[in-house]
Amino acid sequence: MPPLAAQTHPQPLPHPTPNAFPYPWPAAPPSISSGHFKLNGMYQDGDFIIGGLFEVQHLKVFPELSFRMEPEQPKCEEFYMSSFQQAQTMIFAVDEINKNPNLLPNITLGYHLYDNCLKLVVAFRAATTLISGTEKTFSNLNCTGPPPVIAIVGDPGSTHSIAVSSVLGLFHIPMISYYATCSCLSDRNKYPSFFRTIPSDAFQVRAMVHILKYFGWTWVGVLYSDDDYGIYAAQSFHQEMQRFGGCVAFSEIMPYDNHRDIQRIVAVIKASTARVVVAFSTDLLPLMDELLLQNVTGRQWIASEAWTTSPVLHLPRFVPLVGGTLGIAIRRGEIKGLNDFLLRLQPDSDPRNNMVRIFWENMFGCSFENGSRDGKKMCTAEEDLNSTVNEYNDVSELRASYNVYKGVYALAHALHDLMQCEEGRGPFIGNRCADITNLQPWQMIHYLQKVNFTTGFGDHVSFDENGDALAIYDVMNWQPSADGSIVVRTVGVVDEGATSGKVLILDEDALYWNSETKKVN
Repeated sequence: MPPLAAQTHPQPLPHPTPNAFPYPWPAAPPSISSGHFKLNGMYQDGDFIIGGLFEVQHLKVFPELSFRMEPEQPKCEEFYMSSFQQAQTMIFAVDEINKNPNLLPNITLGYHLYDNCLKLVVAFRAATTLISGTEKTFSNLNCTGPPPVIAIVGDPGSTHSIAVSSVLGLFHIPMISYYATCSCLSDRNKYPSFFRTIPSDAFQVRAMVHILKYFGWTWVGVLYSDDDYGIYAAQSFHQEMQRFGGCVAFSEIMPYDNHRDIQRIVAVIKASTARVVVAFSTDLLPLMDELLLQNVTGRQWIASEAWTTSPVLHLPRFVPLVGGTLGIAIRRGEIKGLNDFLLRLQPDSDPRNNMVRIFWENMFGCSFENGSRDGKKMCTAEEDLNSTVNEYNDVSELRASYNVYKGVYALAHALHDLMQCEEGRGPFIGNRCADITNLQPWQMIHYLQKVNFTTGFGDHVSFDENGDALAIYDVMNWQPSADGSIVVRTVGVVDEGATSGKVLILDEDALYWNSETKKVN
């Protein structure tokens, strides 16, 4: 099956260089009215606006578009607390930057955040709304002044990022994803304005192969999801295994809720002599249920970052099956002050901040609307967030949220460096600097490419020539806890930028093994 991303994309303009564009870059398309298509979001005004795309809810069925009548309003459901934490982390970073007298002094950042509802059509609509503005009329005929947004933080999904970046690249509007890992997005010809604070799958695959090499596991099976993430990761894995000198015993695409295909894959795993299985997928639950049903144990699982820290399989019944799993995870970070910020959140009546009201209703099981049909109690806005414990206020494992934080700060540092330019010594044609009163998005890209700073947690942030972040991962091990469930512990690190030259560091004494698997191959 050919990669989804191999389909035809709009061809972007050449990647801008410091001496390119002797005239202002063309403005984004005229304002696109959202009409009756309501986007859930959060908003704060500022001198420069950063856009954001987050997977806060799930739109399972999009209304039918018959073109004979006005479609029903799409309704997003299944609120994800962890994703809302990521959105709030962006707001926290903006707030922190605005209070910092040494970073962007006399400049106030604002934000426009939207929920993509895990649907490409919603993500695309949100992105076009961000880059073209929210006004229903296009009154600024001279196209002067700053753009509606100077950049977008997001989208978390690879498929979404491929589509959205294809359009943003036409106008060289920066996009910094905090979770899209497809190696295809490193193609600067197709995605000239795409950056990310999470390493590419090409790095992820190399990190996983480092683990295989460490233990001498050369005969492995591969499972991968039928999407851009899985297909590209599997392709990269095959290439890296060839370089390593290992062999792939079987390679299977994970089906979506097709029980017959799942049974077939289980049969392949049972019949294979490979005892190490590498999986690139976001949903392994149906397969694991079938493996458990057929008592297929004794395999050493190697987890990609997509499921290494996912709690779905952490139930006691899965310990005999996946206990001892080794995987790589997005680098965990700490953000001082974030927990207090999350607990200070309060809903307001501004319709542009309706995502907060939706969060509040889901958190406390109440409704702000009178006469709620489902009989929910009325929200008072006096409910106490301090009394809640869930993924929203759990800051012990900040991974995706930490990447969001780094993305916002990368934009702030790029804008700060742009403003420090001395006229006559600038990087643009004629040694000119950017005009802060008429900022062009491609000028932000130039400075983003040169960003170089260290977070408060001590991690270095910069981008390579493809817009990729430095490759560093935590190595995780699935271990049984006191209550019989699975707990994921950090047992090492893979750091391709390590000054010591030792890319993989493992604490073997801290490892839990479900069997003698480490002695196979």
